[in-house]
Amino acid sequence: MGAEYRDEPCKVALNRVKGMSFRWSLNPYMGCAHRCTFCFVRAFERLADRPSDDGYGASIRVKTNLVEVLRRELGRRSWKREQVAVGTATDPYQPAEGRWRLTRGAIVALGEAATPFGLITRGPLIVRDVDVLADAARQADVSVTFSVPTLDHEIWRLTEPGTAPPRQRLRALRVLSDAGIRTSVGMAPILPGLTDRPDLLEDVVRAARDAGATGVWANLLYLKPGTREHFLDHLARDWPELLPTYEQLYARGAYVAKDVAEPVKTKVADLRRRYDVTDRRTVRLEPATPGSAVEGVPIGALVQAPGQLPLLPPGVS
Repeated sequence: MGAEYRDEPCKVALNRVKGMSFRWSLNPYMGCAHRCTFCFVRAFERLADRPSDDGYGASIRVKTNLVEVLRRELGRRSWKREQVAVGTATDPYQPAEGRWRLTRGAIVALGEAATPFGLITRGPLIVRDVDVLADAARQADVSVTFSVPTLDHEIWRLTEPGTAPPRQRLRALRVLSDAGIRTSVGMAPILPGLTDRPDLLEDVVRAARDAGATGVWANLLYLKPGTREHFLDHLARDWPELLPTYEQLYARGAYVAKDVAEPVKTKVADLRRRYDVTDRRTVRLEPATPGSAVEGVPIGALVQAPGQLPLLPPGVS
């Protein structure tokens, strides 16, 4: 099913964020053609009285004037060059970006304003913009997180229907890493009973290391109203034997219990140490004067699962 695209000029480009370690977010589009069954944004769409079921992603709102508005905001004397999270409510490299190039324009503007930013995506299209990402990384702290919850073909196909295959994302990561850009892999969300198998976790960590990722982190699925109903409907269709387990795991709220989540995160942390996932870049693009950044926790981890931080070694971002 193809998406409908609507021009929707914005009044503001940078949105103030409360209750997170970063204070600003940037989303060139609203709605996402990836249509992941577990997408946490479905919950926000429901609150806004927009479709959170199979209708989510059928209409993409394009902020056609975003770059112009962003440049104006970055040029204000009051702008303090604080960390910006790009892609908190939509994938900035979903198919629409191939036509409108708003994410590319935003990266250029952020770099010219020496504003640090972290970007999270499932879109290999990002390799098109390796030049402007590199330019921005010379001016401010820049990091890119690729979401790769699993390499299992069947699970990917059923839960991330509109996305590029995971190994394509890892090839894109290699391109960025070789160019000197700091990259990480976010294994989020991990799906209990599906992608939390030790062999599947190991596959991702090993592949991330081979692709040149400077870090790996993991968070488990969380289900708020809007996301919950849609995900469980698809779970009942594709893995009906798991439905009772999920109803029990999420009986008390959006998050699994700590004794369920922590062993998975600990396993990923152990795998990260075993495979020595560290910064192996031969070229490291960094600003001469480092700007502000979220220390220790990658932007992607904060966006994907607020309220349940991943286990990370000191200094990883």
